Amino acid sequence: MADQDPAGISPLQQMVASGAGAVVTSLFMTPLDVVKVRLQSQRPSMASGKCLLYCNGVLEPLYLCPNGARCATWFQDPTRFTGTMDAFVKIVRHEGTRTLWSGLPATLVMTVPATAIYFTAYDQLKAFLCGRALTSDLYAPMVAGALARLGTVTVISPLELMRTKLQAQHVSYRELGACVRTAVAQGGWRSLWLGWGPTALRDVPFSALYWFNYELVKSWLSGLRPKDQTSVGMSFVAGGISGTVAAVLTLPFDVVKTQRQIALGAMEAVRVNPLHVDSTWLLLRRIQAESGTKGLFAGFLPRIIKAAPSCAIMISTYEFGKSFFQRLNQDRLLGG
Repeated sequence: MADQDPAGISPLQQMVASGAGAVVTSLFMTPLDVVKVRLQSQRPSMASGKCLLYCNGVLEPLYLCPNGARCATWFQDPTRFTGTMDAFVKIVRHEGTRTLWSGLPATLVMTVPATAIYFTAYDQLKAFLCGRALTSDLYAPMVAGALARLGTVTVISPLELMRTKLQAQHVSYRELGACVRTAVAQGGWRSLWLGWGPTALRDVPFSALYWFNYELVKSWLSGLRPKDQTSVGMSFVAGGISGTVAAVLTLPFDVVKTQRQIALGAMEAVRVNPLHVDSTWLLLRRIQAESGTKGLFAGFLPRIIKAAPSCAIMISTYEFGKSFFQRLNQDRLLGG
């Protein structure tokens, strides 16, 4: 991933460098993630003749009502967001500024170790694939990125489920614990991996596209720069461009992942056990039927606004950290 050989620094130093980048990125980008989740968790406005339950920010249809006015006495339409800026303003106005950082502790607990494992695994896998000539240098970043992300998604899926609940439903940490216990009691431990499928469908292609484009863009930029110029700035630009492209192409799966995870909270509210879980493709068709193609790209602006700077900050911080440790290791060798 960097110009230098990954063997120039130890895996532990790679983890420290990527962990520091994850902390910085999370602090700046969590508000955009909160807004994205809120926009994606919205369902279309109440249809004629249908009663809806409003529960912690989640709208779920309960039953058909022959007289819509009769249902209006118990249902009051909650605050709806018409766009990114509207969501920012209404969340701050009605829930306070701190809500924009809801789920930050869970984000840090999930992001720091996951990012450390992910970036380190990517570098090691890419070096292994290139060293053994198992794939061409052109496609090694794509394969390494996909494999590293698949393993990471599986490990952190329960933590991301908790984070999504904190952001979309605005529950407290005490309520979250009860929610998780209820989910395990109703659906077993497998329920903690609810949304693993669409998450993997979102993150694995994202990772493959990201690293493939990142290496291409960085290689192109390197040809335009002097040989002795630092690669941190080029990493920032390349990371932002590749992150944006990957985020746009995988956004529908991000919408599915969010809706599937928050659906668990709605089912708990009415104490209903799901008979089955719709497949990712069925959910994609349902979203398109309800909201059109626009619904598949809900949260587009906050996801793009988040993806470009977060990828740029993360990769440039990681490159800087690796360069720092490489210089430190070289100084130790010369000093020894």
